Amino acid sequence: MPAKADIEPNRLDDAARAGWLYYVAGNTQDEIARKLGVSRQSAQRLVSLAVSERLIKVRLDHPIAKCMELAQKLTERFGLLMCEVVPSDPNNPSPIVGLDHAAAAEMERHLKATEPKVIAFGTGRALRASVDQLPSMNCPQHRIVSLLGNMNSDGSASAYNVIIRMADRVNAKHYPMPLPVFARTKEERTLLHNQEPVHNILELAKQADVTFVGVGNIGDTAPLYVDGFISQDEMKALEDAGAVGEITSWVYDGKGQLIDGLTNARVASAPLTPDSSKPVIGIAAGDSKIIAIRGALEGKLINGLITNERTAEQLLAG
Repeated sequence: MPAKADIEPNRLDDAARAGWLYYVAGNTQDEIARKLGVSRQSAQRLVSLAVSERLIKVRLDHPIAKCMELAQKLTERFGLLMCEVVPSDPNNPSPIVGLDHAAAAEMERHLKATEPKVIAFGTGRALRASVDQLPSMNCPQHRIVSLLGNMNSDGSASAYNVIIRMADRVNAKHYPMPLPVFARTKEERTLLHNQEPVHNILELAKQADVTFVGVGNIGDTAPLYVDGFISQDEMKALEDAGAVGEITSWVYDGKGQLIDGLTNARVASAPLTPDSSKPVIGIAAGDSKIIAIRGALEGKLINGLITNERTAEQLLAG
């Protein structure tokens, strides 16, 4: 018969997984029982155990063994400064489930610092969902800066810009980028960047102590195309040039090298800094983003990653 020491960690893992499915993913106990292959009564006991053992607060507070192992392997393979892998819910198609809680926890850790920090942000659905999970905080010592323009080509505000939403939650001074995502020409971008307010924000972005970005894919489902920032012809040209992903609208290939010309000649975002000595944390998951995430890791465009089990397994399999 196995010793108690051999049984208890596995049971705690099951309790932590059940707790995550119930409190984070919103599953019923019947759904949890089906997914874990146990009876409804066992599922109920596992959720209760997660609470009694203080594994559950607002976010999961128990390191599931498999997730920790995947995070360690990704850290070693790509030389990461940090990596967090959250459980995947096979019946929930949204890759954001769980990422927002983990990313919010990492953001909160930096925001709690008493020393002043510059915290830079990209944009996107995953980042917005993460910011929405933050508690209200009072952080006047920090500065929050955007890495890219917050306007569409028609002058309207981007739906997924997070700076103002972030600043409202944490009471920090914020610096939105008063630019469109793309300039009309390379020369116009130079003129825009030379404006004093924009120049000051770009300089502040260089000083970021930690950066949080989304990772976008390339193709028909790419946010750049779906949200109307580039045309179908421009997307096709990027694909033909070998583009696989984008970070703050900078487009790169499978090795993480920026694509010459094309939309990169007009992107108004702060320049990417490969192999940064400061944390640059990508928040991304999903089958459609595997190649994009891998390219960003290979090119050291990010040195931190918050993702889910399924994505982590696919990244390591490549």
